[in-house]
Amino acid sequence: MNEELLIIFAIVGAGVGALGWRVLRRARSPAPVPAAPVVAATGALSAVVGWRWLAGAWPSWWLPVPLVLTGLAVPLAVADLRHRRLPDVLTLPAYPLLGVAVVVSALSGPGSGLAVRALLAGLVFGGCHLLVHVLSRRSLGAGDVKLSGALGMAVGAVGWPAVFVGAAVAAVITVLLSTRPRWRDGVPHGPGLLGAAWLVTVFPGAGSEVIRWT
Repeated sequence: MNEELLIIFAIVGAGVGALGWRVLRRARSPAPVPAAPVVAATGALSAVVGWRWLAGAWPSWWLPVPLVLTGLAVPLAVADLRHRRLPDVLTLPAYPLLGVAVVVSALSGPGSGLAVRALLAGLVFGGCHLLVHVLSRRSLGAGDVKLSGALGMAVGAVGWPAVFVGAAVAAVITVLLSTRPRWRDGVPHGPGLLGAAWLVTVFPGAGSEVIRWT
């Protein structure tokens, strides 16, 4: 039964990845990405989310947040790596999509406190990135700022410590990317932000609010 559910997670995730690929391709300002890697990676990561849920790593009410984040993360990360852009066609819908996921999780689980914390974390996380962008536009693009608020909501729902952990992991990923000659003139920060948010929401720490309500 678990194997069948994991296959369903992978198939649905692959379908979401295909939708993200199509949206980027048909956007007013297109940012085409290769279909096969996006579809395969979204399907695989969705299966990981399903595996964590089935293993009882966190409560069922948390499932909407990592699932929605997975569907957004792969096409956006690939677009940023390929074009050094985080298109509005996906970054802006991330707010209502993740917002709804957080609210559903809150109402199904610990209550409105989770949603309030997520909103505040989104404002703090997004505000910090906006400040960096204003002070140094070369180090952080506008797309990163637009995305950071939505990701801050998802990470903040895990707990306040997760916001700092997510920022640190994102910085590490960006530093690793900077070691490649291709990025010497400017490193895309989106993959770091998205990768860190995915890791924090799928693998929340033992002391996180999500685990506390397991």
